[in-house]
Amino acid sequence: MTDRTEIVIHPVSPRGGRKVTVHALGVDADLGRAFRPEDVTELLRRAGLENVDLSVEGPIRWEGGGPEVWTGDV
Repeated sequence: MTDRTEIVIHPVSPRGGRKVTVHALGVDADLGRAFRPEDVTELLRRAGLENVDLSVEGPIRWEGGGPEVWTGDV
């Protein structure tokens, strides 16, 4: 059985920013909070996931808006 890596960018929280989580090899991990696309890239890099396509066509599941949404005004 193959386990697929899933990256989720959660909706903007009331505190600001978006939580970034990853599911890989049967483990869920909270990578931190991102306030802009560059933060997502850095959190993924620290988790060993480099050169990830951040577009809506990429491997990331964007909840509560795509990569252009960073405030609660959706």
